Amino acid sequence: MRYVRLGTTGTKVSAVCLGMMTYGDPGWREWVLDEDDAEPVVRAAVDAGITFFDTADMYSLGVSEQVTGRLLDQMFARREDYVLATKVFMPLSDGPNAGGLSRTHISNAIDASLRRLGTDYVDLYQIHRWDPETPIEETMDALDGVVRAGKARYIGASSMWAWQLLQAQHAAERNGWTRFVTMQNHYNLLYREEEREMMPLCVDQGIGCIPWSPLARGRLARPAGAQTTTRSTTDAVGRSMYAAHDDADREVVDAMQEVASARGIPMAQVALAWLMGRPGVSAPIVGASKSAQLDDAVAAVELELTDDEVAALQAPYVAHPVLGHT
Repeated sequence: MRYVRLGTTGTKVSAVCLGMMTYGDPGWREWVLDEDDAEPVVRAAVDAGITFFDTADMYSLGVSEQVTGRLLDQMFARREDYVLATKVFMPLSDGPNAGGLSRTHISNAIDASLRRLGTDYVDLYQIHRWDPETPIEETMDALDGVVRAGKARYIGASSMWAWQLLQAQHAAERNGWTRFVTMQNHYNLLYREEEREMMPLCVDQGIGCIPWSPLARGRLARPAGAQTTTRSTTDAVGRSMYAAHDDADREVVDAMQEVASARGIPMAQVALAWLMGRPGVSAPIVGASKSAQLDDAVAAVELELTDDEVAALQAPYVAHPVLGHT
């Protein structure tokens, strides 16, 4: 495993982040693993050197945080041996203050997350989406309070427009508040719209990118049309995000299959190696329901693609509508 700086912070993380949405309550999503089934997969990740873990309060409506906290406590001797991230924004109930980025919700949500995780602090506390109903100054002030209280070491943002990220950073800088150090954005070989503004902005500002869905909900891990997993057959969100561009995306997947076949390696390794090689990317967030999926992610860390291979992978791409901000 390689360890990299999280953006321009002094904190180092594994070049692969394990996404914990896959673990929690199977009643929330059919493809979610319960704690017993999750344990060997998470242990394999730890054995492979992964020290960076990302969850959110809304995953399995809090159960993911509970499972994450218990498993990591079992597998690491010290809390400081791993980097833990969670997120706030999505509502877990029907109350009028149950979601969003108000001071009220952030204050309540961080305490609830820490209780579920069984820890005194998270390393990275992220806003899960942009809240158009709350002034950004209120949100940034509240997040600064979370950091000053010692409940989070850093704060991060997730999918939004580049101008919104700049607005948040400017509000923080103007008032002496904590600034975002990471951007968890939607970025992969099938969705490269982030290269227009968000990725250049993050590179310029030293913000580390930790992309979600690096394999495009599994579409970059298998030949086009081979939608055979439980998640692929029940994932309505994934179908809504990618189905409109099946023909164009198929050409990208076919190009990746050619590169993978020529090297004699799985397609997922190629897709992840491409992403890890993009400017500004600290560590993609990889979901895994099987230990073998982690093998591809770890192998991708050391895989260097040639310029010709990168050009072949990128050539078929066509512009997509913006996806993932809501």
